[in-house]
Amino acid sequence: MTSSPDAVRSSARRVLRIEGDALLQMADNIPDALSDAVDLILQAQGRVILSGMGKSGHVARKIAATLASTGTPAQFVHPGEASHGDLGMITSQDVIVVLSNSGETTELADLITYAKRFSIPMIAITKKPDSTIGTQSEIVLPLPDAPEACSIGMAPTTSTTCSMALGDALAVALMDHRGFQRDGFLSFHPGGKLGAQLLTVEKLMHQGDALPLVGPDWPMGDVLVQMSAKDFGIAVIVDDQQAILGIVTDGDLRRNLTNLMARKAIEVATKSPRTIAQSALASEAMHIMNQNKITTLLVADDKKYLHGIIRLHDCLRAGIA
Repeated sequence: MTSSPDAVRSSARRVLRIEGDALLQMADNIPDALSDAVDLILQAQGRVILSGMGKSGHVARKIAATLASTGTPAQFVHPGEASHGDLGMITSQDVIVVLSNSGETTELADLITYAKRFSIPMIAITKKPDSTIGTQSEIVLPLPDAPEACSIGMAPTTSTTCSMALGDALAVALMDHRGFQRDGFLSFHPGGKLGAQLLTVEKLMHQGDALPLVGPDWPMGDVLVQMSAKDFGIAVIVDDQQAILGIVTDGDLRRNLTNLMARKAIEVATKSPRTIAQSALASEAMHIMNQNKITTLLVADDKKYLHGIIRLHDCLRAGIA
């Protein structure tokens, strides 16, 4: 039996509209308690402990991961495992965030009791603020009273989408308050394609004694020796203060073959080579090199003082595409 494409599209459209309407309802009714939750977490000396059962637990894991990767130390604790020793992972310096659509999840009872015993503040994300979990928490972040998107109105769909979106809103608000920037994000995401795309030119550039530097009056014979020794395929002409005066490339050599060895470096050079700032993303450097069909790019500041060289090969080796 095969499904009807029209029926599948109709079903998907219904689900997305129901969940989308719920998200818009939340956006139009941001609770004041969200600001209180941000302040509470910012004041905490420890971590944010996320917990929930079933689908709420899966969402709690995701929120914990998002918080941890954006500058807010966080950890997921399974409520079942908490009752068998993992409560020891939670300290009085922490803040607990519990997720429960109904607010009556029995598996969270020991966690709530522990929080009360050691005066650990709790934040509840629930559709029922007057539930057990809601009334036992210092702060309640209510979910909208919206229907689940499944055909029987019971499977966690809308509620989990709203919980995850509310967790994202909390994480981003904390990012903004902490002034969390790209460099910090890269520190927590060093691996994979995301980490590669966030690498800066400074992280990949060659500098110091590795650079093929020559003076403007160097004989081309000496320039060729320097180009061969440093293996960049170029020579950078600089003055005594490392200001860039020009660049000698393989193309410059071919264009000046006649009486090449009788010339000086500055006579052969391209006078205004392309440069990039060391704070720029390496992906931007790669785009410039691809666009201009070159394999090396000089790294310089606004005054054209040389800081390094980045190569196309460096970007490819780092996984930038």
